[in-house]
Amino acid sequence: MGGNNLDIRHLFRAAAIVALAACISACAHGATERKEPMKIQLTSPAFKEGQPIPPRYTCKGEDISPALAWDAVPEGTKSLALIMDDPDAPRGIWVHWVLWNLPPDALALPEAIPPNATLDNGAKQGLNDFPVIGYRGPCPPPGKPHRYYFKLCALDAPLGLKEGVARKADLVAAMKGHVLAEGQLMGTFAR
Repeated sequence: MGGNNLDIRHLFRAAAIVALAACISACAHGATERKEPMKIQLTSPAFKEGQPIPPRYTCKGEDISPALAWDAVPEGTKSLALIMDDPDAPRGIWVHWVLWNLPPDALALPEAIPPNATLDNGAKQGLNDFPVIGYRGPCPPPGKPHRYYFKLCALDAPLGLKEGVARKADLVAAMKGHVLAEGQLMGTFAR
């Protein structure tokens, strides 16, 4: 009977080790696996998805930011961030706008956001690739149309970036692991 107790103890010990290994594996897998962010519907009254951006919002016009609107953001959103860039620029991606710490209850941006480092609603703006603070509109070299992406992210935290100084790379790094939802609107422009 003593031999059977030893075999049962070994069996229980082996089962406990297998269960622990399975738990560690599941926890490690869950820690590296990120849920896909929810989708935000981002729109503009100035242009529709994939359509030309009116000259008013470009270097051929007033060069003011277009109005943007979005649907509700997920529960737990603490701030919003916006990036506008051009992946078709001759030297690679060209950044036109970097904005963060928009209040979580904001559902729109009016047109003509001023080029201030800090906005009245507490949002912060950084340097674009021109490099100036705030929005600078499409101004591609003559030729085929370029695509301009407005990307909005709902975040689970406000960001501690330095206004007027931070760039897109800083914003992207600070947002890592904090994105709850994202949306995108693409417009085109050619000269």
